[in-house]
Amino acid sequence: MKRRMWLMVALLMLLPMALMMSACAKSGVTSATQADQAALDAERTRQEELARQRALEEERLQQEQLLSQQAMDAERSRFMNENIYFEFDKSRLLPEAQEILRNKADWMRANPNVTAIIEGHTDERGTTEYNLALGERRAESAKSFLVDLGISPSRLTTISYGEERPIDPRSNEEAWAKNRRAQFVIE
Repeated sequence: MKRRMWLMVALLMLLPMALMMSACAKSGVTSATQADQAALDAERTRQEELARQRALEEERLQQEQLLSQQAMDAERSRFMNENIYFEFDKSRLLPEAQEILRNKADWMRANPNVTAIIEGHTDERGTTEYNLALGERRAESAKSFLVDLGISPSRLTTISYGEERPIDPRSNEEAWAKNRRAQFVIE
């Protein structure tokens, strides 16, 4: 009987200890699970931030490419649409025309694969033969200036349309001034 009583006392003493150990063990598991979850959450947050930064970088690069392409298109358009003009019955380059040609030479140096056609035009006064010859002298004058600025002659061809392609079909000084020109076409 005494032995049984000691056994009961021992069990009563061991029971709280067992409960405490069990609680501690669960607490450790819980802590470990919470730590793992926190690490997973932190990693997920980090991955989401990296993805957001990559998306922002891609968007920035696309925006830069778009702006770059627009700038290139604008320069190309400017090269083709900016004519040079001549005095009546002359093929001499005016200072304004020389400045425009310097800009065209800069653009051609920046775009070494571009080749261009220089079209010479005249107003309607004079014979067809005379105007074709004058248009050719105007186109050649522009070409020579560009070649002197370092543009290879192989990248430039000339053609004269004389009076055949007027910008302004009217017969007055304003229209004639617009038609006495050299135009540039990118091949």
